[in-house]
Amino acid sequence: MNVTEKLAVLADAAKYDASCASSGAAKRDSLKTGGIGSTGGMGICHSYTPDGRCVSLLKILLTNFCIFDCVYCVNRVSSNVRRARFTTDEVVRLTLDFYKRNYIEGLFLSSGIIRSGDYTMEQLVEVARSLREDHRFGGYIHLKTIPDAAPELLAAAGRYADRLSINVELPTQAGLDALAPEKNLGKIRGAMGELRWRIEEGKAARKAVRRGSAKPPRFAPAGQSTQMIIGADDADDRSVLQSSANLYGNYQLRRVYYSAFCPIPDASSRLPLVPPPLAREHRLYQADWLLRFYGFEVDEIAPPGGSNAAGSGMLDLDIDPKLAWALRHPEQFPVDINHAPREMLLRVPGLGTRNVGRIVQSRRSGGLRVADLARLRAPIARVLPFVQLLDHHPRGQLDDPVRLRARLAPPPVQGGLFG
Repeated sequence: MNVTEKLAVLADAAKYDASCASSGAAKRDSLKTGGIGSTGGMGICHSYTPDGRCVSLLKILLTNFCIFDCVYCVNRVSSNVRRARFTTDEVVRLTLDFYKRNYIEGLFLSSGIIRSGDYTMEQLVEVARSLREDHRFGGYIHLKTIPDAAPELLAAAGRYADRLSINVELPTQAGLDALAPEKNLGKIRGAMGELRWRIEEGKAARKAVRRGSAKPPRFAPAGQSTQMIIGADDADDRSVLQSSANLYGNYQLRRVYYSAFCPIPDASSRLPLVPPPLAREHRLYQADWLLRFYGFEVDEIAPPGGSNAAGSGMLDLDIDPKLAWALRHPEQFPVDINHAPREMLLRVPGLGTRNVGRIVQSRRSGGLRVADLARLRAPIARVLPFVQLLDHHPRGQLDDPVRLRARLAPPPVQGGLFG
């Protein structure tokens, strides 16, 4: 099998991994070093995946051979798929060739488990080492790490990669036991803890260096991330968000990516026959944003006991989680735009962090009116039922949350005949 045929197989096999964003990398330019490549410290978008998402990385597997038999994975050992394997030199050469042609600005490299976790991790690290040391490659590198690999291999990976990620795959150990028995949530989180410690140690060491002295090398400066598959097991949205909150709090992850399960070839009977609605993935991303940037807790977003409209532990698919919370808590509104603290403004449906910052800045010059809110480009129709201004009070709009929900929810859309 030639390199082009391998690329067709292994690029297609990598498309199921969503945790490949390149944001968060430190700025780096190889122009003065005589090397090749650079990274601008922000997301870079040049190419597209088959499902339409814009990515900028050469996104491939080292191999789709795997000794594990995870039911949801198309590359599992029992799957009847075409197999291929790159050598480390082939991956290095492909990365450099694509970069020189301006097709990519970095590499996302994952792999099936070959022989053992340590052997696979050695191969991944060798690709990154060769790019950095042999070719002085300054572009972005994201390595998918193996949870049970030796700590020294994880340490080596962090010296060469901008970002590392370890996929938890499913939010609960019960889900892993049912669909991926070779994987253990304790080992996965142990490896995440190892990476967190090394990332924090690296940052502290660089801060401690006196001005003018050489700084130690960075360790995974873009941090670590993970991915959870949604809808392959019976975990509800509350369980997913509880797992995410734990990962953010205990391991300082930069991102948790949610990937709606999609049917795979030669699927097991233990998997769902149909995928979950993509709206579920979208709502989880919105809820994740509320956890990370808006000060919400899991119990507020997905309350226990099935008090939300969609049923116990599940997010409402018809409206976003912030609006759902507001409709469940009319007693918290209206919010006085001119006097409320920033934390409460962030809970107003339709107001994002940027608009809240503009409001806080603008009201220092005087009281705000509806026209002022419109000039700040806030979505007026969505915001006004929940706020009061100098010339506006919602009066009795909050007395009937059901009617208000019907007014604010997007209208139903007729589905197509074939989808």
